[in-house]
Amino acid sequence: MAAPEKSDATGGTYATTTEAESGGLPQFDTSVWAGQIVYLLFLFFVLYLLIAKVFAPRLRRVMDERATTISTAVATARSVQAEAATQAAAAKAEVEQARADSRRMAAEAKARVAAEAEARRQAEEAEVNARIEAAEAQIAVTRDAAMTNVSTIAADTAQAIVQRLTGKPATAAEAAAAVKGAV
Repeated sequence: MAAPEKSDATGGTYATTTEAESGGLPQFDTSVWAGQIVYLLFLFFVLYLLIAKVFAPRLRRVMDERATTISTAVATARSVQAEAATQAAAAKAEVEQARADSRRMAAEAKARVAAEAEARRQAEEAEVNARIEAAEAQIAVTRDAAMTNVSTIAADTAQAIVQRLTGKPATAAEAAAAVKGAV
């Protein structure tokens, strides 16, 4: 069928065709709307029944299982956390008790070692004092013995010095007189 020609205000002509003839959109062709509506309603009800009777219950069941699993896991985690907290508190108390016991034992050991060290120090000090007294007594004896011989040694030393300086030997009486005069 040929398209009728129309003229516009400028004097040009153009052809007009209907939408069905030009291969346009069938959705806008009112002659097929009834079939489209039937297909729409049929597909809507089929999809509605599939979703309502098959997919939604499965989805709800999966969501319920997840919620149950999550709530069970959370409850288990909370109970484990509470148990761990009580065990941690008990362990902390045991550690504090052990620290207190170790401090007490260390203090006792320190006191015992200090007492033993003091006793050992006093015994060693007494032994050292006894040795010092014995040494002083021996020194006093030696000193007294040496003091008795000092004048003789001094006289002999004076004779040796005089002989070395002057080249002439001095007599024992002169050396003894010189030592007595110096003392």
